Amino acid sequence: MTATVNRPQDTQLRAPILSARGLVKTFGRVIGLDGVDLDLYAGEVLAVIGDNGAGKSTLIKCLTGALVPDAGHLVLEERPVTFRRPQDARAAGIETVYQTLAVAPALDIASNMYLGREERRRGILGSVFRMLDHRGMRDRASAAVRDLGIQTIQNIQQPVETLSGGQRQAVAVARAAAFGSKVVVLDEPTAALGVKESNQVLEMIKGLRERGLPVILISHNMPHVWEVADRIHIQRLGRCAGVITPDSHTMSDGVAIMTGATNLQDPQPTS
Repeated sequence: MTATVNRPQDTQLRAPILSARGLVKTFGRVIGLDGVDLDLYAGEVLAVIGDNGAGKSTLIKCLTGALVPDAGHLVLEERPVTFRRPQDARAAGIETVYQTLAVAPALDIASNMYLGREERRRGILGSVFRMLDHRGMRDRASAAVRDLGIQTIQNIQQPVETLSGGQRQAVAVARAAAFGSKVVVLDEPTAALGVKESNQVLEMIKGLRERGLPVILISHNMPHVWEVADRIHIQRLGRCAGVITPDSHTMSDGVAIMTGATNLQDPQPTS
């Protein structure tokens, strides 16, 4: 049975930035994904929700190169793409902020933002002597932090290990925004944060949307999802149970669909 998809009218007139069609991923006899479709449009926040084991992480890993699907295909800006590793997705403009953040605590903020992407100085100093452009990277890192409206970070040379959890998350999001030219994926960005820090992260997500950068948000926090998401992709038992919007369905509706108590064809509780 195919789930009904509710979309804002304007998305039906635009081509998605990122599309997935018929994604299948198995782990032996365990089915992680069973023919999942997904569309992400420019300037929107698409939340992905689902119970444990629903296939959220597997879906995101297939979209970002951490896993290669057994079947199905991806389309980025109307061109077929294949990601064999995360570096392929990053090179294509898809940046992912995992729940573990993947920051180097002993390094400063600028060094973390350019970790693995260090830039050399111009001319012979960079080409022959391979000297890094530390000042340029600090300046560009500061600009990226300012562009996101992050006011809790004042010193770009501050070691990450001295930052709070919310500030570390801000660094990771700023890094993704700086290099994610097409898509930013956020995996449970507020899971380990307090109320104040979570609100700061939500404001950053809204800021990314205002810049026209599409965001995929994976979260268990339903109030956060309903606050920032434009559309909500619901995973259940390895399949897409449907796509809803905060305007068309309440949080209770979303949880009911996610758990199988209701479906989009029959809004009444199942027996």
